Amino acid sequence: MTRPIPVPLTSEEPVASVLRILSLREVENDTFTAYSLPQVRRVYGGQVVAQALLAAAATLEHPSRVAHSLHASFLRGGNPENAFTLAVQRIREGRSFTSRFVRAFQDEREILTMSASFAPPENGLEFVVPAPKVPEPEGLRSAIEIFRAMDHPVGRFLGKTASFDVRHVENNLYTGSDPARAHIQHLWMRPRASMPPALSQHIHRALLAYVVDQVMFEPAMRVLGLSWMTPGMSAASLDHSMWFHRDVDMNQWLLYEGTCFNVNSGRTLTRTRIFTREGILVAEAEQQGMLRIPTEEHQGSDRWGFGVDSRGQVSVGMA
Repeated sequence: MTRPIPVPLTSEEPVASVLRILSLREVENDTFTAYSLPQVRRVYGGQVVAQALLAAAATLEHPSRVAHSLHASFLRGGNPENAFTLAVQRIREGRSFTSRFVRAFQDEREILTMSASFAPPENGLEFVVPAPKVPEPEGLRSAIEIFRAMDHPVGRFLGKTASFDVRHVENNLYTGSDPARAHIQHLWMRPRASMPPALSQHIHRALLAYVVDQVMFEPAMRVLGLSWMTPGMSAASLDHSMWFHRDVDMNQWLLYEGTCFNVNSGRTLTRTRIFTREGILVAEAEQQGMLRIPTEEHQGSDRWGFGVDSRGQVSVGMA
């Protein structure tokens, strides 16, 4: 029987809630049950990616191997009130690489598929692109401070439940657009409370997959002059790829450089590079998303947007 990756817990909220939902329950060989954060009206895509990555890691036959890449397709939205199933298929166990394929189901409907590849660290050729020069996080305004100053249900919700402290170098997009409309943005992020010291590299990489999804749309929104409060905006992740280059320490400030490469036909393409404070590139993510605002052809559903729907429910997927 496979065994889920152990996730050391903490009592410090809201970080504790994130660690709890990363603890999978084995139901049969290579199959696991997972749960969602109760505060979010829809299942947050980064959460399912992180859980699927841990499900795949639980089936590894070589303990030294860690994830170096993943490629996920979001098929439909999930209901956070219901559990879902993660079924892992063992594709290949090679001399250097392990390949896995994960399918996530909820109520017998497939919500995500993901392939992941694992490999051990090895010595060899080295090169890393230099990190951008940006202000340090201590001098930047925290998103938590912004949320708590907002007289709005979204601010009150995120001020309590956001588990990571986000600090934008450029104008944040929470309450308004960026007049500069640049296609590149920079931000720092780290958890609001320290993660337990016993976390394995599997958990650190899953946590990075968890948080990066929340910032993938912003470079496209920034260049288009949009914000998370743009009326009628609809946003949904379509597919998501990630590459882990080096070990990750999620307890440290990490710099996220996001770039928008294309927007057309209601779809966006963005890439985010993640650097340590010392300037070392540890990971990259690329995502195609659906992004729409009301037009004559499309009224906009608000269903996947950041805001409050017609029933007064907060519809946001921030980590």
